[in-house]
Amino acid sequence: MLKSLYSGVSGMKGFQTKLDVIGNNVANVNTVGFKKSRVIFQDIISQNIAGATSPTGLRGGVNPKQIGLGTKIASIDTIHTPGSPMTTNVGSDLAIDGDAFFVVSPEIGGANYLTKAGNFTRDASGDLVNSNGFYVLGKTDTSPAPIQINISSDAVTNKAFTSYSIDSYGYINVVDEDGNSGKLASKNGTDFYLYNPEVNDPAVYDYDPGDVISLATTVVSNPGGLKKIGNTMFEATGNSGAAVLGRIEDNAGGQINSGVLEMSNVDLTEEFTEMIIAQRGFQANARTITTSDSILEEVVNLKR
Repeated sequence: MLKSLYSGVSGMKGFQTKLDVIGNNVANVNTVGFKKSRVIFQDIISQNIAGATSPTGLRGGVNPKQIGLGTKIASIDTIHTPGSPMTTNVGSDLAIDGDAFFVVSPEIGGANYLTKAGNFTRDASGDLVNSNGFYVLGKTDTSPAPIQINISSDAVTNKAFTSYSIDSYGYINVVDEDGNSGKLASKNGTDFYLYNPEVNDPAVYDYDPGDVISLATTVVSNPGGLKKIGNTMFEATGNSGAAVLGRIEDNAGGQINSGVLEMSNVDLTEEFTEMIIAQRGFQANARTITTSDSILEEVVNLKR
């Protein structure tokens, strides 16, 4: 059989995969925190018809003669360029201007997932969660493990928190029902209180500046190595680097903008252009197959 048949098939398979990736990109053009993907091709091994010869004093060198045997997918990369910011004016909507990721977990002590989607809300218990109900994790200096963030009431004074806001470093500013304001803090990851040296009475509770909570973030050395797990979340892999949780001001991950969401980084102009290229590439490889079939037909008809 003609090698061009198999080369054409490999090309059609590759461009079909490219169209699948483009289709997913276009479908997520308005998905909060989505990161687009791209397909990179590489050629398969080549058949050597003749090897190269070195030049001598009597004659010049000759280049090798090789026939390529098609193409294959080299990689499907996730592109972590920033998405366009969309202003919502909702205080719990957050966007990171930098390389850091928010960290969420389905349960405290469970697996940690990374996300750029900052559309967070408070549930009925006062916990800060994402749209899937996963806990948004926080970080304190006194607790080595990440903690859930509960914005409901002060465990010391039993005063309910009436409002809250999140600053550019991820600290949570709260106001209680008496009008006292300060930063949300936690002594043991379960009891939350309002920390403000001007308001807190040291005789009532052993307040510690290290108890102040900020949103936990992480920066990985190779974001392209993160694994997509759906719901606009990523999981660290052996090639992404360790996802060490910390405060965004400590890991140089950028800053947090409140009232803003980072949208998808999909560019429709680029995607439609790539779609045309993929379509024409698919058609060209199909034409290679039909032309090879016509040649085989002529060979079969030689006996007639």
